[in-house]
Amino acid sequence: MRHGDKINNLSRTKAHRDALLANLGSQLIVNKRIVTTLAKAKALRTFVEPLITKTKKGQGTEQIMHQHRVVFSYLKDKNAVKELFTNVAPKVAGRPGGYTRIIKLGIRHGDNAELALIELVDFNEIYGKGAAKAEPAKRTRRGRGAKKETAKPVAEAPAPEKALPEPDESHLLPNEEKPAE
Repeated sequence: MRHGDKINNLSRTKAHRDALLANLGSQLIVNKRIVTTLAKAKALRTFVEPLITKTKKGQGTEQIMHQHRVVFSYLKDKNAVKELFTNVAPKVAGRPGGYTRIIKLGIRHGDNAELALIELVDFNEIYGKGAAKAEPAKRTRRGRGAKKETAKPVAEAPAPEKALPEPDESHLLPNEEKPAE
């Protein structure tokens, strides 16, 4: 029985799975999007998102160097680590998680495997806002309402320059008076 076993083994040994995820993670960081099977994409998301979070930790040079070493121990690719810390980290600085997006593409004709596109969210200009501002994540407390803005007075509309024509009184009989206004 596999009670409590949440790791998707992908029908591979531990060493093979680690190598596979390291290679897929490196390619995702370098290329910003890759096409793979749906099961591998879901496993890759749980592998790469904590690595991206590690780029946001640490303010001192020693902490940054330590995080470089930790990420390198997972990815085993210098170019991917450099890309992650120089290009990806500034773009995801304001995002509190959820750095990847998985889009289902259908099935592969050869073996009927479900294909998926996995991409870094901040590097897609179609869905995103383009170049997002790198702001720290806003922390909100539940139960506090947002401050409401005070209503600004609306400027009155200018009076029309042309006067309205007098009402037509031809429908009145000669002995009737005008209605009171």
